[in-house]
Amino acid sequence: MLRPGIAILAIATTALGAGFTFTIGSPVASQDFHFKAAAFVFRTEGCDQPAPQITAAAEGLVNGERRSVALKVLPAGKPGVYGVFQTWPAEGQWVVVLKGACRSMNAGAIIPIGPKGFIRESSKFFPRPATDSEIDQSLKGQGSHK
Repeated sequence: MLRPGIAILAIATTALGAGFTFTIGSPVASQDFHFKAAAFVFRTEGCDQPAPQITAAAEGLVNGERRSVALKVLPAGKPGVYGVFQTWPAEGQWVVVLKGACRSMNAGAIIPIGPKGFIRESSKFFPRPATDSEIDQSLKGQGSHK
C-alpha cells in the first residue's frame, strides 16, 4: 500500500519541478570568456524552445528617487545560458528584474545587487513575473546589504 503513495508523490514532484525557471550564477559559470565582465549569468530551465522570450531591467533607488534601466540579455555560447552586464549607475540601491516566457509558462526573478555584485542569498524566483510590490520590497531590503 505504501508503494503506490510513493509513486504518486514522485510523479507529482516531477510534474511540479518541470516548470520554466531561472537559476543564477557567477560569470565564470557560463564558461564563456566574453561573459567574464558580466554582473551575473543565468540559465533557463524547463523550456525546450531554442529562444524563450526574456527581458531584464535594473530597478533602483538613487537619492530616494526611483529609476529604471532597460537591460540587454545576451546569450552565451551554451543554449539556455545568458549574461547581464551592468549598465546601471554605481550609486544607489539596485535589483535586476528578469521576466521570461516559454510557451504558456512564465518565470520571474529579482536579483539584488550589492557593492560586491549580485546577492544570491536574497534573490527571489517566481513562476510568474515579479509584482511591483515585490520589487519595491526587495529595494527596501537593500539597505541591510550596504
